[in-house]
Amino acid sequence: MKQPIYIVSVIFILLTASCDRIKNKGQALAELTEEKVKDNSMERLDDVVPHFDAYKPDTKFNKQRFKDFLKVELSPDIKNIYCFDDAIGIDAAYQFSFNCDTATVRRIIETHELKPDQTTTDYAFGLQNDFDWWNKKKIEPLDLYSWQGDDHYFKYFWYDVTEQKAYYFAFDF
Repeated sequence: MKQPIYIVSVIFILLTASCDRIKNKGQALAELTEEKVKDNSMERLDDVVPHFDAYKPDTKFNKQRFKDFLKVELSPDIKNIYCFDDAIGIDAAYQFSFNCDTATVRRIIETHELKPDQTTTDYAFGLQNDFDWWNKKKIEPLDLYSWQGDDHYFKYFWYDVTEQKAYYFAFDF
């Protein structure tokens, strides 16, 4: 009598373990599928509405926005790329902060035809959003490089030599 109970118990334990393994594999597959679908949908959405990651540096979206807006190739010295956009309403504003060396700074200044600006006293801080990576008090004493285009489009650029940190702000009215 003990032997049939023993055999039934062993079969029950083996089936339970097998079912648990199947369940775990199924869950892992479902999670992987969900992650891939989410990534794919974010990439497709990014084609229509560009994504900016203001709270996480160096994401693939921030790197792409850097190339789109700064118009220079990413080099190894470019790190900690944060960006933000406020393109709702009649005006638009784009903020970028990143670490880089002076060679990259020169490439950005040349690419955007930025000029040293001693006359601008309003740095449009009212249009800029506050972030840990965008400290207006640290930006204010830095030398401003600027460019003004048609239709009230502006580009401002600052570089902190000590921290090797650049700030780029593009906006329109």
